Amino acid sequence: MLHCTLAANMTEKAIAIIPARGGSKRIPNKNIRPLAGLPLIAHTIIAAAECGLFSRIVVSTDSEEIATVARHYGAEVPYLRDSALADDFTPVSAVTADALMHLDPTGESFTSVAQLMANCPLRTAADVIDSFRQFQATDCESQISVVLYGWQNPWWAMLRNERQQLEPLFKGQMAARSQDLPQLFCPTGAIWWAKAATLRRAKTFHVDGRTGWEIPWQRGIDIDTLDDFALAEVLLKPSLGPLEAKKGS
Repeated sequence: MLHCTLAANMTEKAIAIIPARGGSKRIPNKNIRPLAGLPLIAHTIIAAAECGLFSRIVVSTDSEEIATVARHYGAEVPYLRDSALADDFTPVSAVTADALMHLDPTGESFTSVAQLMANCPLRTAADVIDSFRQFQATDCESQISVVLYGWQNPWWAMLRNERQQLEPLFKGQMAARSQDLPQLFCPTGAIWWAKAATLRRAKTFHVDGRTGWEIPWQRGIDIDTLDDFALAEVLLKPSLGPLEAKKGS
């Protein structure tokens, strides 16, 4: 079992909430599928525990099987999520807000909330700490993790119709050189922060003035397909030793 300890200089009362429903359609049992020798969700629980920022690490799930695995690796699962919040349409932010209301109904226990998606297993404890430092420094209402678009330039994106004809999505940028175009970022579910009061009020991290914390694309991968799993396996190979050592903890 892993236990979270608060950092010595921790002044915020922070909680980590890990949403992990059991009804994945594209990859059955995705959140507990083995990745580099550990259930997928275990990578996120370990990173949350090792960063030393959280007084509680809670998994929100509708699955007893996921709950059992999560508890084994040190997370709390104090209740099973209502089925109405475990469908294909409920925004994940709403799930995290619901968990916060369950765990802190009076709004007195926590000042900050981190949403750590189980399908983003490559983010590290150091990443969580660095993202929190920016969250504190900017004093923003919410912050989401983003990755910089890489070798495929999103400004040159095209739509293709049923006749295979292409239509530029950004016509004005098609003739521009890539180095002359502004950088664009893509959200990733690796590490999202919000002030607890903001999440309680808005029920979402997408509020005015939200900021973006950049994570390297290799550690910001969202696993949604079997190809994503294969890529994550390759990227995790250099760190298999430390991860394997955690299995017996």
